[in-house]
Amino acid sequence: MSEQIDAAWRLLPEYLSAHVVLSACALGAGIVIALPLAVLAARRPAFAWPLLSFASLVQTIPGLALLALFYPLLLAVSSLSGRWFGVTFPALGFLPALLALTLYALLPILRNGVTGLTGVDRAAVEAAKGVGMTPLQSLLRVEAPLAAPVVMAGVRTAAVWTIGAATLATPIGQTSLGNYIFSGLQTENWVFVLFGCAASAGLAFFVDQALGLVESGAALRSPRRIFAGLIVLVLGTALAFAGAARPDGASYVIGAKNFSEQYILADLFADRLEAEGASVRQKQGLGSAIAWRALVNNEIDVYVDYSGTLWANVMGRTDVPSRDAMLGELTRWMKEKHGVTVLGSLGFENAYAMLMRRARARELGIASLDDLAGKAGNLVLGADIEFLDRPEWAALRQAYGLAFRDRRSFNPTFMYRALSGGEVDVISGFSSDGRIIADDLLALEDPRHAIPSYDAVILIAPKRADDPMLQRALKPLIGVIGVDLMREANLSVDRDQNKSTPRAAARALAARLPASPAH
Repeated sequence: MSEQIDAAWRLLPEYLSAHVVLSACALGAGIVIALPLAVLAARRPAFAWPLLSFASLVQTIPGLALLALFYPLLLAVSSLSGRWFGVTFPALGFLPALLALTLYALLPILRNGVTGLTGVDRAAVEAAKGVGMTPLQSLLRVEAPLAAPVVMAGVRTAAVWTIGAATLATPIGQTSLGNYIFSGLQTENWVFVLFGCAASAGLAFFVDQALGLVESGAALRSPRRIFAGLIVLVLGTALAFAGAARPDGASYVIGAKNFSEQYILADLFADRLEAEGASVRQKQGLGSAIAWRALVNNEIDVYVDYSGTLWANVMGRTDVPSRDAMLGELTRWMKEKHGVTVLGSLGFENAYAMLMRRARARELGIASLDDLAGKAGNLVLGADIEFLDRPEWAALRQAYGLAFRDRRSFNPTFMYRALSGGEVDVISGFSSDGRIIADDLLALEDPRHAIPSYDAVILIAPKRADDPMLQRALKPLIGVIGVDLMREANLSVDRDQNKSTPRAAARALAARLPASPAH
């Protein structure tokens, strides 16, 4: 437990500062956009309904979906900009998160702005006209001060919403307090989950109270309160900007998908690169498609993917060649089509596998997918969130005619828990997962070879193809990590009784690897 707490505290400055910077920028942008629109809607009632309807519509879109949708949009715009003007910009990380959170911040500021301005006593507005004030002077000197408490209440609501929603930026590559939550859920590190939730809630409370000073100052016409609240916010944001300073452009960016094995391997790569004197950043918790696109577009420099995933989802292939043939063709295609270097296989596979509790499989007489097909109609399938939309599931259904009584999707951690608790009978697990051993699970045989091989391969971005430091640091890992070693490393992170952080698991794994492997 102390190791987890120590790790959480070490990460806090980076995660908190990035979260504050993102939230502050999104809230600031929301204020800059929403206030002029509120004035327009108050002055021209015909604009009020469409503006408020749009802002309300944004709130109906799930936060994670809105954040993720900006990535392909920005990627397309960046591609067009590069072709037309020779200028590109990063589509992963800060920018899509900023745009999505800015949209989320609009509604409470806009709605309260309109309410505050339209609720100003008309006698005060008429008095301003009577003394010769222009509409702008009336707005700035009379209406805005009177509406300020109501507007500030909207800003406070927007701030709390934005800070909470910013935790969802992790899957699109933006560091935030959500890194604690997403990685903690995947590794069953409940200390991290609680730490992330508490830090986010504490930050929201602090900002809300500081803005409350500004709001009460506006209501009481107290410049001192307004100044105190603004000073607290400005100083806090300035400190966060300083804390969020990143290494220079020579640093390496390591990508990782959203499960334990990826976190461990990313930390293993980081340790080896840092031993070479490099500065390293990580973008963890990426979706499979986002990780690939980020690599191709040089937004991350290296990450681990799996040959079967690339074969089916990136190349769009449905045939299942031999393992060596797949790796050879995959390596050639990646280089020719995208300039991506396949450095080689780490030495183990992390293949999709249909898993059952061994006792349950024995009770039903199931040892293979052929056996499963005859009894699936009475069973419940649990799958990770993306499996049922992947080509591998379509291939399994076509090869075996699998038709389950019910299908449920889970976060991978809870998928295994559902299997052990009996809520589901079969899951779409992963062959290198340590929970296969810990939970005494049976991986059903695939006699028709519907699932391709899934070698864990190191992929290097086009701009780093000939980078000597990457080659020197990572090439010794090729072919030396067996599936048993990887299962043990995963198990040390994924089970409470042997709990370890991914960084500690990576170092334990490194200690068991050959010092100078031959190639």
